[in-house]
Amino acid sequence: MALTLFHCHEARSMRTLWLINELGLDVEVVLFAFGRELRSDDYLAHHPLGRVPCLIDNELTLFESGAIAEYLCETYDKGELWREPGNLERPQWLQWVHYAETLTVHSASLTQQAIAISDPELRSATVRKLETKRLEKAIEVLESHLVNREYLLDSGFSAADVGVGYSLHVGRLFTDLSVFPKVYAYYNRLASREAFKQSLPEADAPNKIYTQDNYWLTT
Repeated sequence: MALTLFHCHEARSMRTLWLINELGLDVEVVLFAFGRELRSDDYLAHHPLGRVPCLIDNELTLFESGAIAEYLCETYDKGELWREPGNLERPQWLQWVHYAETLTVHSASLTQQAIAISDPELRSATVRKLETKRLEKAIEVLESHLVNREYLLDSGFSAADVGVGYSLHVGRLFTDLSVFPKVYAYYNRLASREAFKQSLPEADAPNKIYTQDNYWLTT
């Protein structure tokens, strides 16, 4: 039986879709518009908060992207994207798999300010400024770490890069990544991967969350 992934274009579920593509797994993608569809009774039976991702693998249901990444690697990886217990890089792998959410939480707040809150009068310039600075601080950590590295781990590309790469994919919409040259080059390396490209929506796809090239030049 193929995996089933509940997904919204370029939401956190893109992490899972990208990782599934890297692993070369068959998946049935159930695509939702980001909004009321996720709060249907049918979907809430799978994910009680009505969010994405949600992954079904036979009798198992998981709905946290970091946990899903660990599960997919433990279950399906052939030793390339996972760093198993006992591997010297295991602690670093775990750290960066979950650092992805440290990055994304700020982009999520900025998404709320720029997109989800449709009335400009209800948006907060203070929140936007604070969350942008916090996002940039989190990116600075990567900039320092990527000195003399192409990927997060010394041994090369892993599932940790998938999680962090997605976070940068959204983060670049809210700040100028080119200010961070090592991160900028790193993101472009990741964005050139076929599995990444396969996880993106078509240019004319309906129900995309992000419809602008960036939001940091807009007020």
